[in-house]
Amino acid sequence: MSEQPIEETAPAPHTLPQRIATVVFYAVAVVFFGYLIRYYVTGIGGPSELAVTMVPVAVGLVFLNDARRGQLYPRLGLWFGLFAGLVYLAICVAAASYLIREFEAIRIFRVGFWNTQDLLAGGIVAALILEYTRRKYLPVFIVNLLLILYTVYGYMIPGMFHHPGISWTRVVSAASVEMSTGIFERLAQLGLTLIGSFILVLSVLRAFDCIDSILKGATRLAVRSPNLLPQAAVIGSFGVAAVSGSGAANAATTGTATIPALINAGFPRVKAAAVETASSLGGQLMPPLMGIAAFMMAEFMGVSYFEVVARGFGPAIIYFLGVSLAVYLLAVRFQSRMVTPTVEPMRLLDWVNIAAYLIGVAGLIYLMGFMRQPAMTSAQTIFFWLLVGLSVLFLGQRVWNRRWQIAELISPFRKLVETFALTTAELTVLLATLGILTAMFTVTGVPTKVGVLVMTVAEIHLILMVLVAFAFGYLVGMGLPVAPTYIIVAVVIAPFMIRAGVDPWVVHFFAFFVAVFGELSPPTSVTAAVTSRIANASFMGTMIASLGLCIPLLLMMAAVFTRPELVLEPGLAQVGAGILVGIGCMGVILALQGKFHGNVAVDRALRAGVAALSMATLLHPDNTIATIFSVLVVIALAAGLVRAYRVRQERFTALQAQ
Repeated sequence: MSEQPIEETAPAPHTLPQRIATVVFYAVAVVFFGYLIRYYVTGIGGPSELAVTMVPVAVGLVFLNDARRGQLYPRLGLWFGLFAGLVYLAICVAAASYLIREFEAIRIFRVGFWNTQDLLAGGIVAALILEYTRRKYLPVFIVNLLLILYTVYGYMIPGMFHHPGISWTRVVSAASVEMSTGIFERLAQLGLTLIGSFILVLSVLRAFDCIDSILKGATRLAVRSPNLLPQAAVIGSFGVAAVSGSGAANAATTGTATIPALINAGFPRVKAAAVETASSLGGQLMPPLMGIAAFMMAEFMGVSYFEVVARGFGPAIIYFLGVSLAVYLLAVRFQSRMVTPTVEPMRLLDWVNIAAYLIGVAGLIYLMGFMRQPAMTSAQTIFFWLLVGLSVLFLGQRVWNRRWQIAELISPFRKLVETFALTTAELTVLLATLGILTAMFTVTGVPTKVGVLVMTVAEIHLILMVLVAFAFGYLVGMGLPVAPTYIIVAVVIAPFMIRAGVDPWVVHFFAFFVAVFGELSPPTSVTAAVTSRIANASFMGTMIASLGLCIPLLLMMAAVFTRPELVLEPGLAQVGAGILVGIGCMGVILALQGKFHGNVAVDRALRAGVAALSMATLLHPDNTIATIFSVLVVIALAAGLVRAYRVRQERFTALQAQ
């Protein structure tokens, strides 16, 4: 669920400083894991005290992880990296000790009158968070730096965004010890509590190789029929996405298998990378883990996380069906070789792992949706039962096979602790960084000023306001990952769209879609960077090709306003709107990727007609008229797919004859 690819284990350390860093890393990871498990069981101290205690530890942990990989200031050498990591850890531990010891005084008795020690302890943690952000999320760091400078020197800005300037002392307090804003506020708390609980489920599935079994099962489909090879990427990503919520993590996990297979089957490298990019991006949309932004949505709207998840199924299904159709049409054009990928046979353990995965997903939905348990409690319950069941199975297998090596026996539990601690720590540091960003927005009043502009535009026409909001979100997304893009749009734009009369669910899902779509915009598409690197293809070319496959996401941004029932109420109320939106998206994809006639001019005219009918199905405000258009689109879809099927079968017949 992080904004970067998740690496389950670090490379084996080859040098003494790396080995030392690794030992210290695991010691801190165990403490981090144990403390959070203790909190999940008891709730002692509450989320604010938890953040004050564990945010500094998370900062030390991510620096240690870089040191053990040899990535902490590599130009200065491994020993310097180790020294820097240990110094940072010591500073963070000292700051956490002070802040927890003075917690009540800072939060209650010295509010607004913090002493130098308070500001130093909070400020130095914030500074280290910014330093980590500079190294890992440079665009986010630059935005934060500019906002901080604007906060202090706003008196130098002319016009509407002028303000008298705020002292450096207030900047430090707002970013740290005020606790209602900054690095210890609700975003970091959410990362350690609710999101951390779901990361437990992801971690136990990864630790016992359930994700690998899902990928093996998806690849076996291609073994059974070369026709299904292009869909292996979609199906594999669909399965991993349900428990990952990260496009980059999906791409790093599934892309190493699917991209080479697609290239071997005749897909151009850019197209193969684009297929995996589009499939993996669905990790941000697929319940029950819809990425960080979905948790943020629940927080901003003041609803349970399941309220977001329940509404997310419809758009996610539309997206994956659309991508699947686009990939099929690409295969008709490009798949020119019969390729059967090499894959190990499915073992009984693989089927058990897949069953555990399905039980985990179904269990989360059942506990949150039918039993109405809090999302955090549901995730912890599923984690406990998965851990018990998979541990018994793993240890029983080792006893049956007489494999008693200590390293093998502890391997999944070590991976569990490492995956959870590292993923949660990286996520918490990112959210703490976003806490600084929102703090600077809050103290300078930027949202109010931008909101005045939005409301002025809204007086002209709602469509113009939506276009302005999309342009704003897309521009922000060009420099920032999904989570900060959503937060900025939700803080700056959403309240004023709601004030203009748009339903909050529509506004926040629109902001969510814009943020996810921004992941495809240059220069920070981590997912495209991962897939293009695997495919040895052009980064920009991969992003452009991916846009054509991710059309359903772009179309849903508009459709959510004309078919608000898609997100207003979960369940049967979504079905009618979902069918219309799905048909419209499929029609547009067919018009872009398909072919109706051998004559180029006739084909273009037919495709343009299908595109027009599809857009009418999506955007016409009258459901009856839209339904009539949808029937015509379905007829066109049937005709286009029949032609595509015949073309593909003729090609495979010719290949088999060779």
